[in-house]
Amino acid sequence: MVFTIAVVLATLVPGGSPPVLAAPAHAVQLERLDRGLVAVGTGEGVFLSWRLLGHEVTGRTATGMAGPKFHVLRDGKRIATVTDSTNYLDRDGASTSSYRVAAVERGKQTGLSAAVSPWTNGFYNLPLRKPADGVTPAGEAYTYSANDMSVGDFDGDGQYEYIVKWDPSNSKDVSQVGYTGPVYIDAYELDGTLLYRIDLGVNIRAGAHYTQFLVYDFDGDGRAETMVKTAPGTRTISYDRAGNVASQRFITMPAQDVRAGFSHADDYRLSAEGYYEHVVDMFRGWHKHLEVLAGRWPRTLEQAFGIAPRYSYPLSRTDAEALADHFIDVYAPSRSSRNNLRAFAGFIVDGPEYLTVFDGATGRELQTVHYKPGRHDDGLMWGDYAMSRIEPGNRVDRFLATVAYLDGRRPSAIFARGYYTRAALVAYRWDGRRLREEWHVDSGWVPMTNPFNDSPHGRDGTHPEYRTITTQGVHSLSTSDVDGDGKHEIVYGAATIDHDGGLLSSSFAIAPPQSGVPGQNVRLGHGDALHVTDIDPRRPGLEVFQVHEGGTVAPYGAALRDAATGGVIYGKYTGVDTGRGMVGDIIPEEPGLETWASNGVGLWTADGDFVSSTIPGTNQSIRWAADMTTQIVNGAAATTVEPPRIEDWRRGVLLVADGALANNSTKGNPCLVADILGDWREEMLVRTADSTAVRIYLSTEVTDRKLYTLMHDKQYRAEVARQQTTYNQPSYTSFYMGSDIDWSRVPVPR
Repeated sequence: MVFTIAVVLATLVPGGSPPVLAAPAHAVQLERLDRGLVAVGTGEGVFLSWRLLGHEVTGRTATGMAGPKFHVLRDGKRIATVTDSTNYLDRDGASTSSYRVAAVERGKQTGLSAAVSPWTNGFYNLPLRKPADGVTPAGEAYTYSANDMSVGDFDGDGQYEYIVKWDPSNSKDVSQVGYTGPVYIDAYELDGTLLYRIDLGVNIRAGAHYTQFLVYDFDGDGRAETMVKTAPGTRTISYDRAGNVASQRFITMPAQDVRAGFSHADDYRLSAEGYYEHVVDMFRGWHKHLEVLAGRWPRTLEQAFGIAPRYSYPLSRTDAEALADHFIDVYAPSRSSRNNLRAFAGFIVDGPEYLTVFDGATGRELQTVHYKPGRHDDGLMWGDYAMSRIEPGNRVDRFLATVAYLDGRRPSAIFARGYYTRAALVAYRWDGRRLREEWHVDSGWVPMTNPFNDSPHGRDGTHPEYRTITTQGVHSLSTSDVDGDGKHEIVYGAATIDHDGGLLSSSFAIAPPQSGVPGQNVRLGHGDALHVTDIDPRRPGLEVFQVHEGGTVAPYGAALRDAATGGVIYGKYTGVDTGRGMVGDIIPEEPGLETWASNGVGLWTADGDFVSSTIPGTNQSIRWAADMTTQIVNGAAATTVEPPRIEDWRRGVLLVADGALANNSTKGNPCLVADILGDWREEMLVRTADSTAVRIYLSTEVTDRKLYTLMHDKQYRAEVARQQTTYNQPSYTSFYMGSDIDWSRVPVPR
């Protein structure tokens, strides 16, 4: 079933005062969740935690949201009545105890939860079924580990099911050469029952930038769907309750592709020899390339490479081979010693690309369409041959995805491609039968005078409205109502797309005197981390904190900006690639959320006062503490393998997940951090060291703060759906959430 909430919108009053609450505006489609009761054995007794649901909130109190009180039952007998929170410590509880919780409304007990027993060891293991090892066409062996995760209610029972992406050990960044194993996406019940496995096939490369999967109830029928980029060879493997394969079915290729001769047996992975043939074919067609015909690119490849003319066009195969040899063996190494195109293998630069909607409960394909925009080429038009590092298949294969409430009421799916040069986003509504495109945003190509020697980053595209969004994207994105109209915008790094597909802002600033481009008005530009929420509750609206990697040509290494206008509030120039940054309430006596970043940026207050050059970790944050401060998840380094740990800036290490591991090397992120059970705090989901299970950790600090489940805040829920996208970023609420929270300004669901 679908849960609708009437959201109370924040509006700005004249004179720039803080937001005040306006009248309820519209019903929002969100999940109908159960009580989410969980019990955990501790050294002090049994800790219980459960959800306050959005529709149960009746107002606010001094310590939280007003709503029903709760009866706590142990072994069928009431042991407590809780009014000021949604957790309880039963000091007399035992590992054999059975617990239930019920809301009390008008003196009557309602909605009695299902019975639960305490977790032992402080966590719960969700069993996994690890895929079989494999061998690449080059004879390299690989194995699998559990990677990113998401959740969705697939069967409408109010409980989440769990989606797990399996990454092979040879997973690659888009700039790295070599074959990868296939990517698998599994769907599990909490008890470990494997419902189905989506095998993306050999034509989807494995790596953080390739597979972004959205799990959400898009059509409002109470059951979530899964959307993901697919290709010929993608299939669903379904299992019976005994764990045996029940059926296997390939996705349905569009009729025009079948007529064109494409099949599920196709393998578009390039060998080194195959890439050489690809270059020869590209050169033989040089004379008819549209950019050449238009006079924007050199008429001959000799001109492009800066050598004397010697061939006639169209090129013969012999001449094309001679030019290919020169390009691969002479020209490319002269640009960079890292250009070893003779070893270029494992990439997919040809063949159909699809977007498929799968039924969440069964994995059954519901619709498959062509992915938009298509790759067009192997990256030549995207600038992949233009820089000193020649990296075919790099900029062209950067994908992002998120969920957004574009109309304020119903969720849409956003899929994107590119951000260094050309950047394009498409919004879809799923009506239960087919995808309907809502809008399409495309910067257009970045003009180049020579695709083999140019600097396309930071240059406008050709589209009259969207030309400035090039080089503004990041390795993630966020959805948030930045302008207060009740509808989500897409914060695409340093540019923001309005709910209707228009360009709301693209952030530029004057480069400082010490930069490489002093006095010039330049893009804030690309970066690796992005955070959007109410960071400074003393100023109206929301803020965006982002790090930037433009080095000497970027006006800031990190900056806080106004989410509505894109204007910079404060920032620091670094002159280097500032790779990591985070926000959170780690200093309770300072109002608002602190911001911090690497490479000399340091730690700052919400209003821009410098605090310290020493900073907390930047991999992932978690709302773990009873007092609504922010904690950090750490547990990975370039040269060591460590169990994930939750750290508090003041109190130190709060939890060490012995026997578990974080993901993605130095990124060090859990499989998922989200409010999937219990009260408003987030759970940490990490894989065991052997990937036989996902371990779920829950905070057992007793809190007296009463807040509805974060999953009933539409920004937070959408951000959980996109958390797995590329470089995993935390999920944020639409309202300020910190130790100094002003409960009068927390939206009241109706």
